[in-house]
Amino acid sequence: MTAKPAVPARLRDILSLDDFEEAARRHLPRPVFAYLSGGVEDNTAREDNRAVFREWSFVPRVLKGVAKRAQATTLLGHEYAAPFGIAPIGVAALYAYRGDLVLATAARAANIPFAMSGSSLIRLEDVAAAAPDSWFQAYLTGDEARFVPLIERIAAAGYRTLVVTVDVPMAGNRENNVRAGFSTPLRPTLRLAWDGMVRPRWTVGTFMRTMLQHGMPHFENNFATRGAPILSPNVLRDYSDRGDLDWDHFSKIRAMWKGRVVVKGVLDSRDARIAVDRGADALIVSNHGGRQLDGSIAPLRVLPEIVAACPQVPVMIDSGIRRGTDILKALALGAKFVFLGRSFGYAASVGGEAGVLRAIDILRVEIDRDMAMMGINRLDELTPEMLRRIRP
Repeated sequence: MTAKPAVPARLRDILSLDDFEEAARRHLPRPVFAYLSGGVEDNTAREDNRAVFREWSFVPRVLKGVAKRAQATTLLGHEYAAPFGIAPIGVAALYAYRGDLVLATAARAANIPFAMSGSSLIRLEDVAAAAPDSWFQAYLTGDEARFVPLIERIAAAGYRTLVVTVDVPMAGNRENNVRAGFSTPLRPTLRLAWDGMVRPRWTVGTFMRTMLQHGMPHFENNFATRGAPILSPNVLRDYSDRGDLDWDHFSKIRAMWKGRVVVKGVLDSRDARIAVDRGADALIVSNHGGRQLDGSIAPLRVLPEIVAACPQVPVMIDSGIRRGTDILKALALGAKFVFLGRSFGYAASVGGEAGVLRAIDILRVEIDRDMAMMGINRLDELTPEMLRRIRP
């Protein structure tokens, strides 16, 4: 058996994913942390994503003989080492040096899935070369002149799993970003310069290192061609309205794409059924981490009805997950797999690839311990009967 690598000294006090959030708060400039951590408007959806997990309690079994615990999970024909993966995280290279590559290579080393965000600052081809099994998440408009070349580019890079995010007909109202001084592109101001000066480890180790070795980062993958730079006093990012995207466009995308298609962002079982009927290979129940429509229902609340409506495909979930117990609750309510975004962004910012691997290991150890105390050896032993709703 291969020995586990030693935990770097700077990460030894990190015992939970929440610890990574606090460490990231101290490491990242205020506007950057606000973008990664925030929701929209009153943060109602973001907060309920967490609160809903506290509404369920376990009913564990005892003396079941749990010495043969295993959490490997087969998803879309691939056996992963754990039942969770890394969700798409926009502008990850702003949180950590070469952030998308950090996340992708850590996921590959740990044998869990990683979905690269379309709002990324590193070319999708570079990530595919470093981690060939990565998924790609695209933000698509209904303009075929734009989405066709992008899909052709993604396929040419070698991606085999396309995640189509469907809950962004337009950008959410992220007031917290405005208040904290975050925009895309970032505008050079005295306040932004000060925010960087008081976070010298980020400024030197992430921003300046990127500028010296790779030049000004740009939005590389929203379209088939290069987008706006991340820092500019006058350039505007192309926020093309995606309100024209509809199910007929999805059918054209499905016909074009020869690999697997995952639809991310469904909260209504009727939409889930349409997606499957039009060729989706899997679904991710998601409210975008509470970053789009404030007040949108927490994914865990609608998960069982979507699973019931689409029994023939894997139904996955993201938003609000921080603990191994959260993962087991989602699996007990019917999820096949779980994705986390912000927590891995925090981990990458604090510790690079070692930080992401530390976060993965924390979750795996929690799941293993929780399985033992639940009285199960396999994740497919989890059922709704092992949970009780403790508050409405």
